[in-house]
Amino acid sequence: MTTERMNATYMKGEPLTLVGKKINAGDQAPTVDLTDSKLAPLEFTHIPGKTCILTSVPSLDTSVCDKEIRYFNKAALKFDDVEVVTVSMDLPFAQSRWCESSKSDNITAYSDHREASFGKAYGVLIKELRLLSRAVFLIDKEGTIRYSQYIPEITDQPDYDDVLSALESL
Repeated sequence: MTTERMNATYMKGEPLTLVGKKINAGDQAPTVDLTDSKLAPLEFTHIPGKTCILTSVPSLDTSVCDKEIRYFNKAALKFDDVEVVTVSMDLPFAQSRWCESSKSDNITAYSDHREASFGKAYGVLIKELRLLSRAVFLIDKEGTIRYSQYIPEITDQPDYDDVLSALESL
């Protein structure tokens, strides 16, 4: 049975249901099935030997998501051995187009459009919209979640200072 968390997130004040249980610091990063920019299936858990800033966003084609991913793209330059991975329900073609046009060279975008595997495993799948809610996770080099931030209102930005503070402590 799949966990559903009613009123777990909001869009412009309207309550929405998230599918999947919440991921917390100390949990192992789940293995999820994603699609890469060339439409190839990809099994993703973590990036061995690197710390990962893992973000989930509703769509790269929105101003809030665009701003967030550009921020993390730039912030990643300040850290050694840090990779930024962004997951959305956008088709891989749209993700590639966004990455190219934004010149976001420090991020990798993966799509969850096929199975919503990521959305369910990380508890960010919005039942009513079949989009991903906004969240940020830090995964260490061994695949352990060290930080999670679920943004209550998906039209809001993450608390960047909190994310970077957690990243600096790793």
